[in-house]
Amino acid sequence: MPAGRHRKAPRPTLARRLRPLAGFVLALATAIPITASAQVTKADEPVATTALMAPEVVRSEMRAASRYRDRLVAQPVAAKPAVKLRPMWTTTRLNVRARPGETSKLVTLLGAGTRVLVTGKVRGHWAQIAWKKRTAWVHKSYLARTKPKLTTITPTGVSGAPCPDGSSVEIGLQPNTVKLYRAVCAAFPAVSAWGGRSGSGDHGAGLALDIMCTGSLGDAIASYVRSHASSFGVSEVIWQQHIWSVQRSGEGWRPMEDRGSTTANHYDHVHVSVY
Repeated sequence: MPAGRHRKAPRPTLARRLRPLAGFVLALATAIPITASAQVTKADEPVATTALMAPEVVRSEMRAASRYRDRLVAQPVAAKPAVKLRPMWTTTRLNVRARPGETSKLVTLLGAGTRVLVTGKVRGHWAQIAWKKRTAWVHKSYLARTKPKLTTITPTGVSGAPCPDGSSVEIGLQPNTVKLYRAVCAAFPAVSAWGGRSGSGDHGAGLALDIMCTGSLGDAIASYVRSHASSFGVSEVIWQQHIWSVQRSGEGWRPMEDRGSTTANHYDHVHVSVY
């Protein structure tokens, strides 16, 4: 070859040209392998891989969750049964309290023969009633299913004649107490039990009388004694956990604290103290 001339480089063969492409294809095949879980059940079925099935599984689970949610929303909620109120009547004056118990707040005082609506809920000796868009509690022993026939007794005057049951009750009583005993005995012959002189206080001094009674009879006796308070020299009357006194007569019946029992709260007798 003459000096100053260079041989031309031979053109690359087809194999050399395809060598870089072969490396790229190999790398691509290595990056996306077919998992071992892929199975072909038939010759003409496509190969299914876990990577390709994952989106379908997710969508299926989402559809199932949506259907379950729709069933929950569509399921009707059972409504609470309405409380069936039942009418009853008070057999005597009756305290209405905010909660069951003698120490609970006093809401109001119902007269004898008052119609109330009970809810059917009971706690011990207490029955729940509907009262002015809320609930309250009363002593169930003083409720009746039918309206009671209240006996209205209007005594005429004051009798000073001895009581037919003898004079044993009068032993130890002061003159005004004896006058009270005889007058009540004559006006209310249904009374058969009395509490005279005993213990201490006004009873021990013979200045108090317990008239054993309940219900409308007790209401009538308490009213009678109050109307003749000046004739008997009455200082105070206690009946159904309420007190009336001459000195505070303008306030009417005043509620008293709970003393723990029917007798201590004067639900089974009228107590009268005199001067």
